[in-house]
Amino acid sequence: MASNTTSSDGNSSPQQQGKRQVRVWCDGCYDMVHFGHANSLRQAKAMGDYLIVGVHSDVEITEHKGPPVFTEQERYKMIRAIKWVDEVVENAPYVTTLETLDHYQCSFCVHGDDITLTADGVDTYHIVKTANRYKECKRTAGVSTTDLVGRMLLATKTHFNVDQDTLEKGQTEELGSSHSAQSPWTRLCRFLPTSQKIVQFADGRDPNPGDRIIYVAGTFDLFHVGHLDFLEKAKAEGDYMIVGLHTDQVANRCKGSNYPIMNLHERTLCVLACRYVNEVVIGAPYPVTADLMDHFKVNVVCHGNTAYAPDLDGTDPYAEPKRRNKFKQINSGNSLTTADIVGRIIENRLRYEERNTKKEAKEAAIYEAFMKTRQSTAEN
Repeated sequence: MASNTTSSDGNSSPQQQGKRQVRVWCDGCYDMVHFGHANSLRQAKAMGDYLIVGVHSDVEITEHKGPPVFTEQERYKMIRAIKWVDEVVENAPYVTTLETLDHYQCSFCVHGDDITLTADGVDTYHIVKTANRYKECKRTAGVSTTDLVGRMLLATKTHFNVDQDTLEKGQTEELGSSHSAQSPWTRLCRFLPTSQKIVQFADGRDPNPGDRIIYVAGTFDLFHVGHLDFLEKAKAEGDYMIVGLHTDQVANRCKGSNYPIMNLHERTLCVLACRYVNEVVIGAPYPVTADLMDHFKVNVVCHGNTAYAPDLDGTDPYAEPKRRNKFKQINSGNSLTTADIVGRIIENRLRYEERNTKKEAKEAAIYEAFMKTRQSTAEN
């Protein structure tokens, strides 16, 4: 096969004692990887022992859906960093075949309870469904790549405010989707955070005695490979990494415009899904305080090369770790920022609006046909 495969940790998982290892296959575009993608992979991993994820190439995605926001290399790296993923297959075929499952010794394929179509309107999972080697997991309501692109195109702050009516009106109109052609899977549905979801994503492990504790802080909006490369380098400074996430209000004061694109709860799940992160402080104070460092027994505070704003009183938010000689600036080797991602969207605004509109219309048509078939079956 033309695909390249690599294990996320460089090693294959051992066979579980006393039973055959159940290998699970997932695949997708995974563009602008978010907590919805991570949640589907978490559910898929729970159905077996070893999770292999196939990621489609830029060429395939452009042919069937339109241009991706992230490059294939960025998407490969992002999926490898999700903590439930054991192996990544690059350039995976857009239509999932039995040959693919057999080649990677996977018992079945898992996908969310939405539908994925080729450019010709064919269900990409029709082959494995027919062979009864397909299972569904529940799609995470309230987030999709289509929705995130729409938020960036809107350039408003309503995505982290409570004005639901304004958000619904602005979102659907700006995406260019008519009310008669809304997809049931990518139309707006406000994400509702729960304690259970956070527990499902959380590491659940306290630091071991003697662990070197790393603390990093930031917005981590639209979690991307720039963040990922920084966290990987920061994690190398110790054993247990805590990420402090700033509130939406603090993030907006520092970043301006319509930032953050993702609200605090969404950003929390994105960061928790990263294999380098052990704990998240939700709504962390902007300055790294003495109380915070003492409470978490922080050994080193890391920050990247990006500039940061002073605190409200004009002081350096990293003054305390610097005073303790526990501050380290990290060069991740990656200068990508959230603003760069937004820039990609704005620069290609018309292309992405057209992509979103076509995708919604195609999915709405398929859903309408499905509902008619189900109604007809019920009547008979």
